[in-house]
Amino acid sequence: MTTAVDLRLTPAAGRIGAIVHDVRLGGDLSAETVAAIEGALYRHKVLFFRGQQHLDDAGQEAFARLLGQPVGHPTVPSADGRYIFELDATKGVRANNWHTDVTFVPSYPKASILRALELPEAGGSTVWANTAAAYQDLPEPLKALADGLRAVHTNDYDYAASLALTPELAENREVAELFRKVFVSTAFKTEHPVVRVHPVTGERNLLLGAFAQRIQGVSGADSRALIGIFQRYVERLENTVRWDWQVGDVAIWDNRATQHYAVNDYGDQPRLVRRITLDGDLPVGVDGTPSRLLEPTEPPAVPGLVPAEQLEPANS
Repeated sequence: MTTAVDLRLTPAAGRIGAIVHDVRLGGDLSAETVAAIEGALYRHKVLFFRGQQHLDDAGQEAFARLLGQPVGHPTVPSADGRYIFELDATKGVRANNWHTDVTFVPSYPKASILRALELPEAGGSTVWANTAAAYQDLPEPLKALADGLRAVHTNDYDYAASLALTPELAENREVAELFRKVFVSTAFKTEHPVVRVHPVTGERNLLLGAFAQRIQGVSGADSRALIGIFQRYVERLENTVRWDWQVGDVAIWDNRATQHYAVNDYGDQPRLVRRITLDGDLPVGVDGTPSRLLEPTEPPAVPGLVPAEQLEPANS
């Protein structure tokens, strides 16, 4: 059994990512190995495991439970009736925008675990970015500005345009049902700090991505300009790692310290991956002010939302 002292890692890029060797993922890993994986995750932000073809949905969930509490998606039904979120490219599900998972709710997931089941002959890579390194890259005046900003994140926006779907997919009734009637079956708006303090490492991370639609107290045009300035630091190639998937690969990422982008360069070929997310915590900014739910004002009982009695009124 692999233990913490012999966990073998190979860096996957200069600032983010590591390949973990000689670990067979499952629900039977020792506590020492789990602790080593968690430590490596906080250090490298995203971990890659090759050759995990033995994992099925139950095995993926059993492993996930060693790292935290799995949670379902707030609006999209799971593939297994529990926690599996399936991304099937043949149904138009292509997350080809820079985002952090589910930031439109306050306590968004702390980590995600993705397993590759079916892949195109070429293409279909995923790119991750280190949002702590992006913050560190900011000049001091931009750090000071970002530290005091709050952004509104929402799941209610133009997915067809954002995801650059082909006209056929954008007009497809099934795709429209997924992106407009299912994904936005409940429209959420959450105010987050633009700079989040990581609860484990203490690092400051830029909290933006596709769900961040405007800056509080700033006009639409100025919001877009400000978000664009900070987002460019996230997307700098120096802060990224690109992973070329093989069937059976598993990737785990710290969702509080990364953004990611699934590259849509494989046409109509199949690409099927399955994700489990782990319950997160309420973000706080540099000044200690937590995130807060703006809409709906009476939140439904879904994972990732703090109890209503803990929420500030939306108009405060």
